[in-house]
Amino acid sequence: MTRWSMRIAGLTAALIAGFVVTACGEPKDPNTTTIAVVGPVTGQYASFGAQMTNGAEMAIADINASGGVLGRKLALEVGDDACDPKQAVAVANQMAGEGVALVVGHYCSGSSIPASQVYGESNLVQISPASTNPALTDNRAGPNIYRVCGRDDQQGAVAGKYLADHFAGKNIALVHDKTAYGKGLADEIKKTLNANGKDEVLYEAYSAGEKDYSALVSKLKRANVDVLYVGGYHTETGLIARQMRDQGMDTVIMGGDALVTQEYWSITGPAGEGTLMTFAPDPRKNPSAAKVVARFKDKGVEPEGYMLYTYAAVQAWKEAVEEAGTIDAPAVVKALNENEFDTVIGKFRFNEKGDPNLPPYAIYRWSKGTYEEIADTDPAPAG
Repeated sequence: MTRWSMRIAGLTAALIAGFVVTACGEPKDPNTTTIAVVGPVTGQYASFGAQMTNGAEMAIADINASGGVLGRKLALEVGDDACDPKQAVAVANQMAGEGVALVVGHYCSGSSIPASQVYGESNLVQISPASTNPALTDNRAGPNIYRVCGRDDQQGAVAGKYLADHFAGKNIALVHDKTAYGKGLADEIKKTLNANGKDEVLYEAYSAGEKDYSALVSKLKRANVDVLYVGGYHTETGLIARQMRDQGMDTVIMGGDALVTQEYWSITGPAGEGTLMTFAPDPRKNPSAAKVVARFKDKGVEPEGYMLYTYAAVQAWKEAVEEAGTIDAPAVVKALNENEFDTVIGKFRFNEKGDPNLPPYAIYRWSKGTYEEIADTDPAPAG
């Protein structure tokens, strides 16, 4: 072997060794307990994966600073499902195989629901901070499946009634992205609208991940749509908003909790002005969250969207573990079912399905690059 080829071989070996360390991580410390956060670390919804990772990292840092859980420090593993159902199942199997004590995830309902089958079979506690499709808990894969966010039937009821009350004489259209989250939410809106005596003028599906929605926008324009409800994520909603404005439409746009990311405004710019959305009462304003919010901001991080929900999921699990005196799932599940948890998103209990008894959804409006909760009596935007 020449000196040059030996050098190349050495560099290749070093690169491979580096990859193995990155992929496998350090050997597990017997004095630590590993928990995982799983969400879209990559892909077009990665901003929500970042919210979840930031929330979990802060929760673990705070817990470790106060002595850990049952005398053991917590370590975090981050899994990337890219909001893809097949990848979500693969990551779920990985986490089950590694024996993590908790999975905080997933973000997309289309990932959480199939992954929950793995967690149910593996007796691994899953607490989703963000998956809102009712099927996650209505068709619960096991008693160890929970969420700390609301449900789309609750969200749909609030948004549908708002639309029916404020836009009774307007043409309302509903579109969705065919996902478990987007279609499920649009269907709930339709159900509530129709129950309140209001029929939509258009109900359409679109394909997520595209860049050009001009054909859909043209169809909405021909139907003289005054108000458009988008069941889907912030990326496509933002593009649709921009392309509607480009075609001269002043249609009011409304969406769900998938718009609670600053990235929505980064996509729309002024085209997003007046966008309505539903989300839980802003946890950043919860007095019990004040110190945590301040620590996030000291780090230059705005704890928007589901960051505090992820933090709260870790908090609830910690309290349950300390009540149970063990990280063993059956005892932790019993404690999760029987106790109230004092978290940054408020005090709550889980019901028999694994859903929290938190306050209902509220209506928010995007304006000048930020979103604020509005009162139900506030005048509706023109449309």
